Amino acid sequence: MGAMKGGGKLEAFLRDMERKISRPAVLKVGFMEDAKEPDGTPTAMVAAINNFGAPAVGIPPRPFFSTMISKNQASWPAQLAGCLKARDMDATAALEDMGGIIAGELRTEITLMDSPPLSPVTLMLRSMRIGKRDEPVTFAMVQEGRARVARGEQPKGLTATGAKPLVDSGTMLNRIESVVES
Repeated sequence: MGAMKGGGKLEAFLRDMERKISRPAVLKVGFMEDAKEPDGTPTAMVAAINNFGAPAVGIPPRPFFSTMISKNQASWPAQLAGCLKARDMDATAALEDMGGIIAGELRTEITLMDSPPLSPVTLMLRSMRIGKRDEPVTFAMVQEGRARVARGEQPKGLTATGAKPLVDSGTMLNRIESVVES
């Protein structure tokens, strides 16, 4: 058997690869702790209520986050492998790329979610708030919206997007972040 040549280069290459992929890092995608709604409510709480629902107060589940995970998670290992290859096995850079991919998938799922449809009162409230989306909905506004619906009044001025679940002010959609912690 002949002598192996270039062993030092291979060893250096393997040490470099180990250094690049062995740094511990965690990828977080979603609504970070400091993300807030205009009224100060944590966006993560709003997202959780929308995803899982709050039946006691009449909010049905709209599982955008859960759906995004179930639709896409099978493709993530191969995508991460591609990111590692593209980033010369730099795990942190590859996770940053994956964070962008997953955040994009989450945004897409929010924009696709259309079921269950909004209630007549929610549609009325959106109609009442055209041009004032950053103002929080108050109890008095809800009471007025209920009264208008009870009188048979129809919402006015809503676009197709204005009648979609999860996209009222765009705050939740715009608060999606990805962070790599190492």
